[in-house]
Amino acid sequence: MLAIDRSESTFLYSQVIDLIDEQLRAGTLRAGDRLPSLRRMSDKLEISIPTVRQAYLELERRGRIEARPKSGYFIQPKRQNRLVKVGCKTCQPTEVSCRNLIDRVYAGIHKPGVLPLGIANPCMASPATKTLHRAMKRVMSRAEDRSLNYAPTEGEPGLKRQIAYRYLNHGGAVDPAEIIITNGGQEALAIALQAVARRDDVIALESPAYPGMLELIESLGMLALEIETCPVDGVSIDALSEALETHDVRACMLSSSVNNPLGSVSSDASRERLVQLLESRDIPLIEDDVYGELVYDGPRPKPAQFFSRKGLVLTCASFSKTAAPGYRVGWLLPGRYFEASSKLKRALSCSSGLLTQMTLTEYLASGDYDRHLKRLVPVLKQNAARMTAAVEQYFPANTGISAPKGGSVLWLELPRKVNSEKLFDAAIEHGISIMPGDVFTAGRRYRNFIRLSYGHPWSEAIEQGIEVLGGLVREMAD
Repeated sequence: MLAIDRSESTFLYSQVIDLIDEQLRAGTLRAGDRLPSLRRMSDKLEISIPTVRQAYLELERRGRIEARPKSGYFIQPKRQNRLVKVGCKTCQPTEVSCRNLIDRVYAGIHKPGVLPLGIANPCMASPATKTLHRAMKRVMSRAEDRSLNYAPTEGEPGLKRQIAYRYLNHGGAVDPAEIIITNGGQEALAIALQAVARRDDVIALESPAYPGMLELIESLGMLALEIETCPVDGVSIDALSEALETHDVRACMLSSSVNNPLGSVSSDASRERLVQLLESRDIPLIEDDVYGELVYDGPRPKPAQFFSRKGLVLTCASFSKTAAPGYRVGWLLPGRYFEASSKLKRALSCSSGLLTQMTLTEYLASGDYDRHLKRLVPVLKQNAARMTAAVEQYFPANTGISAPKGGSVLWLELPRKVNSEKLFDAAIEHGISIMPGDVFTAGRRYRNFIRLSYGHPWSEAIEQGIEVLGGLVREMAD
């Protein structure tokens, strides 16, 4: 029970701090939890609001809590584990052979009843189900038969206008006519890569890298060149520059806004330097920007497109991570490769679904999408703190943990004895899915790494799942 002892000589604000510490030790409060508001805590303890504020400010100064505008005060994770190591040093161009492992992983993570810690599905941490359903009903009542028809190859004009309008908020102007609507972000990546490269070409990408990029490179018979990537600041521009001096790189394919799986975010200055480096050599940059709206530590990075002077940046994005993965609506800003990209879109899928495009147009125009993001992003930050604290509690002490600035995943470096593929198999047997580290590399460099997703409503089942995983890791590490 919360109580203040006025007979003690200790300052009242110090007693408030002690009470919060006691609740943390008891597990009543955990990393990511929101503290009572100043007024509510004041009423509970029968002390003044300035006294509570003084206690909260002192806790914030110590790094124990964080004040978030219009949201309140939140418990910060007390990091004890080390940060994951920097991604592998830049290597030689490599043939990719990861599809068999990816097939196994996807078969496992989609099994019914499995705890889906292997799926990066951030929007489901705070689903927009009701507002999207209402938007679709409004569209169908107005559009009637048209909503069931084919869309134009390059996309519904209304949706393209809404996307272009959003780019104004990110600091740049985009012509709606330059946008191509795609079937999710993956088709945008596939079109972009085929528009700029051919079989046997060398494609530079981050290490670790998004598995979807590696699978595309493998399916198209290209070679992957993995570039050293910092778990905090993103891809190393210096390492990339050295690689370009040594290798004939045809294109770069990067998740530089928010890296998957590291959660690192490159600064605008770094991204501008990246574009300048590549355009000085006439090398296209394919930018995967699907997590750009989900940065919760610092400002949303500008799309690299805005730093381009030659039209060599192709930006790929999607509503799959932010609103509705099942809608499969993404888009591509192909720069100077518009004509080739448009032809590829028509050849691959003719067009994307019109009803879902019209629904998202309505959803964006109503303001519901922005309201959804304002709810979703703090939830993801809270979940990241909770999962970090749970990993620190249940996994071995020498486990390395990423410190994501956005997105919905943690990247864990496990003790060297742990084989993440074997851990994946054991986890599936316990009804838990994870992503083993070697699906994020062309060269099997992350055997003892895994990715965990916190893109779900936090629950006791997730907490228990992490405890089970921690036990499995400890068994393998012994």
